[in-house]
Amino acid sequence: MAESKRVLLASPRGYCAGVDRAVEAVERALDKHGAPVYVRKEIVHNRHVVETLSDRGAIFVNETDEVPESAIVVFSAHGVSPEVHRTAAERSLQTIDATCPLVTKVHQEAKRFARDDYDIVLIGHEGHEEVEGTSGEAPEHIQLVDGPDAVDQVQVRDPERVVWLSQTTLSVDETMQTVKRLREKFPLLNDPPSDDICYATQNRQVAVKAMAPKCDLVIVVGSKNSSNSVRLVEVALQNGAKSSYLVDYAREIDPTWLDGVTTVGLTSGASVPEVLVRGVVDLLAEHGFNDVETVTTAEETLTFALPRELRPARTAN
Repeated sequence: MAESKRVLLASPRGYCAGVDRAVEAVERALDKHGAPVYVRKEIVHNRHVVETLSDRGAIFVNETDEVPESAIVVFSAHGVSPEVHRTAAERSLQTIDATCPLVTKVHQEAKRFARDDYDIVLIGHEGHEEVEGTSGEAPEHIQLVDGPDAVDQVQVRDPERVVWLSQTTLSVDETMQTVKRLREKFPLLNDPPSDDICYATQNRQVAVKAMAPKCDLVIVVGSKNSSNSVRLVEVALQNGAKSSYLVDYAREIDPTWLDGVTTVGLTSGASVPEVLVRGVVDLLAEHGFNDVETVTTAEETLTFALPRELRPARTAN
């Protein structure tokens, strides 16, 4: 008898607290002020989310100078540099800052270590919006290291006053390889006061690690510009999945990927709404993958309050 086809569904997956807050911030701003509401960069790195909010009247721009004076602009979950806040103020823009609180924490660490005159090594991906925002907090103190191989280029003033920080959406394993290389070069390297890689990024990677060895194929739902989604494909392949692909929508799945496959792992990045995962589950069912089993490695309960500009006014009792 043919082996039954099954889907292993990773849990946790999908929206994290920071994404949930950022998307809701744009929705609430539209409800409160009406369209258009401007958003600097993609609110989160997900095609479906951006298209859905555009349909409701959000206008996505690259820079604040594209926003009409005095209009409302939302800053994305990835955070912005002080320079962006300054240019927004110059144009009298009404800003709603939807930066993820975990990114804000890294900004505060950068400012503190810069004040104490440390050289800061920021582990992250060149050109990523989050890295640009964090670097902007203390550009004269921060240098970017994009992976272990970039460590050789790092130069510091005082090897006793060096600290590493990181982008929140990196691969935990690769980041620790980079830290190891940095520590070999700078034995007195300081660690951040608390882990910079966000809980959701770590949890999604742990769930994929748990299921990957049992999977012929791992499908990650997420956009190509989503750092944490791209990392999940890498983690799946590094931990035993025979193949792994990133898709925005179920329709992007090539049926030939399923040839000879009995177990498909399925997960989604931290900026992906669950409706897109359900679409993949439905498509897999059409190909005989009817047995869906959840692989749970953590429970997530964290939530973040909305940006203060959007919180309901307190009424007197």
